[in-house]
Amino acid sequence: MLKWFEQAEQNSSNIICSKIRLARNWSEYVFPSRLSGEESREMLARLGEGLQDLGDADGRDYEFAYLDELSDLDKRALKERRILNSFIVEKKGPMSILITREEDVSLLLNGTDHIKIQVWQPGLSLTEALKTANQVDDFVNSRFSYAFDEKYGYLTSFPTNVGTGMRATAIVHLPTLSMGKKFPSMLNDMGRIGVSVRGVYGEGRENYGALYEISNQKTMGRTEKELVDLVSKVAVQLDDQERQIREMSLGSHRLEREDEVYKSYGVLKYAKRLTMKDAMTFLSQVMCGIADGLVKTEEPCPVFCLMLGIQTANLQKLSDRPLDKGELDVARAAYLRSELPRLSDR
Repeated sequence: MLKWFEQAEQNSSNIICSKIRLARNWSEYVFPSRLSGEESREMLARLGEGLQDLGDADGRDYEFAYLDELSDLDKRALKERRILNSFIVEKKGPMSILITREEDVSLLLNGTDHIKIQVWQPGLSLTEALKTANQVDDFVNSRFSYAFDEKYGYLTSFPTNVGTGMRATAIVHLPTLSMGKKFPSMLNDMGRIGVSVRGVYGEGRENYGALYEISNQKTMGRTEKELVDLVSKVAVQLDDQERQIREMSLGSHRLEREDEVYKSYGVLKYAKRLTMKDAMTFLSQVMCGIADGLVKTEEPCPVFCLMLGIQTANLQKLSDRPLDKGELDVARAAYLRSELPRLSDR
């Protein structure tokens, strides 16, 4: 069964994917940071029992796992696929996860909050992702009473999540716009309207792959719909600006752009060793070329999926033994030679 990021369609949009995350806590227990090991295990057992028929309710195929039973490599791979974060990977103590086979819907139990519902969708799909998240949320809340205050909203471990408890996120590809001198000041302006924009794989010009994560900074004082609309509006604006700059570039430097894309594809398709920086940079160029119609592949090419696949832990999982840095560079090149579709003659 394909993962959600393997199903991404090729189109001209620079908005790669969308995520909704809801933070919730069960009113019968204190926050996870204050739970004892015994209390955590008791709560997880009760949550697991109450959620065991979630798949019957929403028609999805969920898998259940205790995180302390997963290997460090598996947890790091889930982090690279954006299911877990660094804090959860390093956290000790009882935690569990319910996750669909497509990895588009997951429920992390006893992480920073008792329940974290997360939904991923390709493209700009925040409204659809919120609808799915709310359906799961309603099911959970029908079984477990949430910590909720009439004045402040959902109560969470971090004050910055109190209110809706929702984080709406869109990942946008901005290779040209981000190179402009005014880009840093543009990001500061976004902060003034309550939106955060940060590099997915680094900051500033060291953000390999030129992917940027746009999300709401506040969770209180606005409705879920208003927050989704705000993040969507900013994502569309950045997408439009990126597209305008690239269209101007195509008008005056089309041959140079085509040459750059074909060279990047050639390196990815035939190189024997590739560092993370080089692979992400060349994949970004190919992503641009596909979106701008400069190249076309014989089969759909979800470039974001390839970007996830070349990350260290996910590469390591394909090997039957530990790999050092040099060996990872060789494995990365081999993975891309195998997975990158051939170009069509158009």
